[in-house]
Amino acid sequence: MNRLVRSSICALALLTAAALPCAHAQDYPDKPVRLVVPWPAGGLVDIAARLMGTSLQSTLGQPFVVENKPGAGGAIGADTVAKATPDGYTLALTTSALNMNAALKRTPGFSITNEFTPVAAVAYAPSVLVARNGLGVKTVAELIALARTKPGKLTYASAGPGSPAHLYGELFKSLAKVDMLHVPYKGAPQAMTDLMAGEVDVLFANAAVALPQIKADRVRALAVTSAQPFAATPDLPTLIDAGLPTFEADQWLGILAPRGTPPAVVQRLRTAVAQALAKDDVRAKLSQNGMSAAPAATSADFAAVLNREFDTWQTLVKSANLKAD
Repeated sequence: MNRLVRSSICALALLTAAALPCAHAQDYPDKPVRLVVPWPAGGLVDIAARLMGTSLQSTLGQPFVVENKPGAGGAIGADTVAKATPDGYTLALTTSALNMNAALKRTPGFSITNEFTPVAAVAYAPSVLVARNGLGVKTVAELIALARTKPGKLTYASAGPGSPAHLYGELFKSLAKVDMLHVPYKGAPQAMTDLMAGEVDVLFANAAVALPQIKADRVRALAVTSAQPFAATPDLPTLIDAGLPTFEADQWLGILAPRGTPPAVVQRLRTAVAQALAKDDVRAKLSQNGMSAAPAATSADFAAVLNREFDTWQTLVKSANLKAD
């Protein structure tokens, strides 16, 4: 084989190899996609995943099969996705708790963007600071004043160490300069049940859990954690408005892919997510379940949010000397 022919064959091979990722992205998806939820069925993340799975299937023409893999604060399901083949056929729909648990465990060198390829934010879910009816407080200012007269006596519940309710409680303690006792539960429903029974004093509950109990007057709503008023509770102040100017804690829900997933596949997924979130029925269903649709953003923007959030929680964990158990 002469040199010219050999060179031509090599050049053709290189061009073919370079074209494969583009061809793959154009064909994607050509089989069902696993959408792993690292939390139990029926919860906030599961609701968002099934809603998005249905919409993504409609847009992309292949089933998005939701698979619940709970345990270890979301680590089991997240690890399944992180170790999967980076081809876009195994994805995670997870939440801020992934960052919180990593910060609480003080994982050296951890970064979601080192372990995953962020695809897109799906929704943001504010929490509501609620108090038991018999506590005798109607505002955040009254809660802070009461806590200062009883250092270490008031209790705040959570869905377990590393949950949003846990770190929101610690953030509240830090910013309000109060001392309250953490009472962890095995989930948000149990924490809310004991709050209504008067066994604990306050709880940062996600809106989906809190709203029915607020409407039934079983608990007293004090404020929301988001920077802006929440559409479902327009008369409720934010914690910023209530006197804690740096308290902003919206729980994100978003889709992550294994690190190394082709950029063209990530972009195709991100575009499909944006199309889903532009639909009125999808936005309405998110709102009905205590979430607001995430604004359109690039994958790089989403990655920046994740890294910034992890730094925030890691700083809090270190300053408060928190531990995972």
